[in-house]
Amino acid sequence: MEVKYQKSVGLTDTPLTYCPGCGHGIVHKLVAESLVELGLLDKAIAIASVGCSVFSYQFFNCDAQQAPHGRACAEATGIKRVLPNNIVFTYQGDGDLASIGIAETIHAANRGENITVIFINNAIYGMTGGQMAPTSLIGQKTTTSQDGRVQALHGSPIHISEMFATIEGVAYMERVSVYDPKHVIQAKKAIKKAFQYQEEKRGFTMVEVVSSCPVNWGMKPTDAMNWVKTNMIEEFPLGIFKDKGDQNA
Repeated sequence: MEVKYQKSVGLTDTPLTYCPGCGHGIVHKLVAESLVELGLLDKAIAIASVGCSVFSYQFFNCDAQQAPHGRACAEATGIKRVLPNNIVFTYQGDGDLASIGIAETIHAANRGENITVIFINNAIYGMTGGQMAPTSLIGQKTTTSQDGRVQALHGSPIHISEMFATIEGVAYMERVSVYDPKHVIQAKKAIKKAFQYQEEKRGFTMVEVVSSCPVNWGMKPTDAMNWVKTNMIEEFPLGIFKDKGDQNA
């Protein structure tokens, strides 16, 4: 029988622990497939963040390291400098990267560290109880903003892609999503380019993935995907924000 589709060898056989409708599983698949297709899996090193993706080191079929909360880019920097020919990537959520880890991430980008960051933006703290994140939308209700995020009290959502595109050391910055098959294909293309640029030693690369968190949003999986499309994309428009390999970007 001809095999039409099978699980990527870039993933282990460990069952994913993510909730139904969560985008993490989709993005894991895209990362794994990209590394395999580029021939980089055997020299890849993953840095797992704290949050829902805390156990991602069990899922990626490559060497991996667990980082303290927010410190993934600091660990990635050390590993990459010791092993410059390896492909080093972090996998982080918005609470980990855009809040407690924002300093480590910005300075790694500013130094032009030749690492790749996969950033999942689902506008909420997932694993720790559904608190408001730096990327939570105005009016969005969370366990720590039960009347909704108020700009005068909490500030506006942080736009990571736009912010990092201004940093000289960033070679590639794109925001994608995975709310339908078309955008899943686009997301894979971006992730693959980020790894390819690292292999070419171009500098710091990041892909922001606008995703869903049905449980903490209090929605069914299909409704959560639609909410990404109708609400989050309006706040976080998709596209390439910086590409040093494309003079027109």
